[in-house]
Amino acid sequence: MNQNKTKKIVLAGILCAVAVVGSMFSVPVFGSKCAPVQHMVNILCAVLLGPWYGVGVAFAASLIRNLLGLGSLMAFPGSMFGALLCGIVYHKTGNTWLTYLAEVFGTAILGGLCAYPIAILFMGKSAGEIAFYAYIIPFLISTAGGAVLSAIIIEALRKANVLKLQKES
Repeated sequence: MNQNKTKKIVLAGILCAVAVVGSMFSVPVFGSKCAPVQHMVNILCAVLLGPWYGVGVAFAASLIRNLLGLGSLMAFPGSMFGALLCGIVYHKTGNTWLTYLAEVFGTAILGGLCAYPIAILFMGKSAGEIAFYAYIIPFLISTAGGAVLSAIIIEALRKANVLKLQKES
């Protein structure tokens, strides 16, 4: 049992590093910066590690990105709501397609709506005035891209029987 926990912590650390390094890469989409790697990591954590590891990885990656100047305060609600929701959905259903949708809904809608009060409290009223409109759509674009990337990776892991081996250990 202790060995399994160690494996999960190591995998969580690797996925956190992938999220931090991946935050340096983005693609412009409709005037928004699509940075899908954190959302891909959220889904991979949900499938491979569970919801609480996913939230922990999302928090740690957001914190590290902010400390390194690679992210903003919006990284916290944008990543953590998606990680929690998709982790719970996968844990309860085992359905990857519902997990992808939960990540998109959790990040774009819940995370986008929670970005609004955070923008008002910590970034000033002017940021708060635009936050409602400025975060939901960009979060939606990024998380949809991350869901597509994770679907490709999870399908490859499934074909290689890695998911089956992960559940057995």
